[in-house]
Amino acid sequence: RLDNITIGLCGDLKFGRTVHSLIEALVRYENVKFVLISPEELRIPSYIREDVLKRNNVEFVEEERLEDALPDLDILYMTRQKERFFNEEDYVRMKDFYVLDKQKMELAPKDMYVLHPLPRVNEISVEVDSDPRAAYFKQVQYGVYVRMALILTLLEVELPC
Repeated sequence: RLDNITIGLCGDLKFGRTVHSLIEALVRYENVKFVLISPEELRIPSYIREDVLKRNNVEFVEEERLEDALPDLDILYMTRQKERFFNEEDYVRMKDFYVLDKQKMELAPKDMYVLHPLPRVNEISVEVDSDPRAAYFKQVQYGVYVRMALILTLLEVELPC
């Protein structure tokens, strides 16, 4: 389902194109709530906050700590952060701030899904890969099928049923 969910978006919310696209798509569904988890430096841009979230009367909160947000989420969408800092000092200070590991997963609901656009750097520990809530590998595989279908549609290729 895509309605009646609370989705946490974590990491680079300022420059992350996937995050911006996801927000713009999900505001079309009923009762979608966002928890925007990021450091001050990588908060969601004001045009997304004002023109998309507020204009569509979508409920959202901004958090700095992943641990505070996890218990209330249906979906956690993790993003990379490394390439988005303007200087090495900021990166070193924040690089391990948003690392999803087995210990943090214990705070999350048993039916929450974890998504990530991949490839990851260090924002999701490999120990999470075996958790049944880790859906990022399926997410990538399904994305391949969607792109295949779009290409076939654009090329007007008809496949036998």
